[in-house]
Amino acid sequence: MPEATLKKYEPALKSLYAYFNANSGLTEEQFKRIASFFTIRNFERRQIVVETGQTDDYFNYILKGVARKYIITGKKEITLQLSTEGHFIHSELSFHTRKPSLCFVEAIEPCVFLSLHYDHLQQLYIDMPELNKLGRLMTSQMYVRKELRDLSQIRLSTRERFLQYIQRHPDMLQRVSQKYIASYLNIKPETFSRLKHLLRIKPK
Repeated sequence: MPEATLKKYEPALKSLYAYFNANSGLTEEQFKRIASFFTIRNFERRQIVVETGQTDDYFNYILKGVARKYIITGKKEITLQLSTEGHFIHSELSFHTRKPSLCFVEAIEPCVFLSLHYDHLQQLYIDMPELNKLGRLMTSQMYVRKELRDLSQIRLSTRERFLQYIQRHPDMLQRVSQKYIASYLNIKPETFSRLKHLLRIKPK
């Protein structure tokens, strides 16, 4: 990665290094070796990053922007993931199984991704065994997040899901169409609109 690029995104790279170091003990020199394989990819607003039927070759860390992952059933889009700066997004099943993606990945805002190609990742696993621990951890975290989301869909009421999400992600209503958030939370758009009045109620 060019030195100028490293400088521009230095805070984000430090955050990513801190995550790697905390979870696998990777040194700064090891991280720099990994970073040498990173590719900066830019996407315009509403640009499709991954299409269904396309094999996803990249593991992405969002440096700038908001992206979503979704599927289409009939005429309906169902949002599976909404991610902002400092988070990862890709078509996991496609990336790990090397099979065509069943979902889309789209840039909602203009996005800058720090991307690692699948082939480079496999080579790094061979060269740096420490990465295997990190890879297993990240895969485990992915499944934990998915199960927690599935459980919240069952255990929490519509109102509770709405409030929990807005409290955790207060800026998303300004950055993302409410229909995407409603779909992600499995809330009907008209119900989501009615729930927005809760945001105007001041706590006692």
